[in-house]
Amino acid sequence: MALTGGEVLLERGYEGRVAYLTLSNGPYTVITWEMRQAVAERFAVIDADPDVRVVVVRSDGEHFTSGGDIAGFMEVDPIDFTDLGHNVTAAARSPKPVIAAVDGYCFGVGLEMALSCDIRLATVRSQFALPEMNLGMIPGSGGTQRLARLIGLSRAKFHIMTATRIQAAQALDWGIVAGLHDDRDALHSAVDELAGRMAAFSPAAQRTAKEVLDKGADGPLYTGIELERKAYAMLRSTHDFAEGVAAFTEKRKPEFTGR
Repeated sequence: MALTGGEVLLERGYEGRVAYLTLSNGPYTVITWEMRQAVAERFAVIDADPDVRVVVVRSDGEHFTSGGDIAGFMEVDPIDFTDLGHNVTAAARSPKPVIAAVDGYCFGVGLEMALSCDIRLATVRSQFALPEMNLGMIPGSGGTQRLARLIGLSRAKFHIMTATRIQAAQALDWGIVAGLHDDRDALHSAVDELAGRMAAFSPAAQRTAKEVLDKGADGPLYTGIELERKAYAMLRSTHDFAEGVAAFTEKRKPEFTGR
């Protein structure tokens, strides 16, 4: 049975350099199965657009998202769940830096989506949780693995196995979010400023930094250092590096092109 309801809107700003993905489905921004698929489809468009340098994921509801459409998911064929977690966490596979703007609830698949982003900023009223234990289930879109890697195994076990919420101040202290803001307006202003600043950097350097950080974190230290060394050598031959050095010497702002 096809599920309906909700949208994933795609807009662009900063002369097309920043893509905004907006989750839209009522005040609680419930994520339907169709919305999960739409997230992957929108990222495919973004990833193929050389003009886009930074992506922002946000919602237009009262909350970032209270989680998935549980009743609707029961109507999905079990075989379709083989793609569970692949579609909604497309941000992790995108070569472009992705910022999540979190306000209010960030629960279930919403937290898994946010954890797949590179940087998370939130409001002081935000709450984070993987509450699947209340349903006799576990997170299925990367939540167990990404949260444990971010905050440590012991803390992740406690919060996942007891379905306990993480308050905003604790999320900041543990590194789940990189910054807190007083309200939604302040959050969006901060996210816009950050996205615009990051869009001015070299796309090649941003893409390479993301890959080195992500892949290096999954291996031993010496492997990560070797990956970093080779990536540094590769960037040394780019036009953007030459432009950056020239701009520094000439005391002007660099104009990076991604080459």
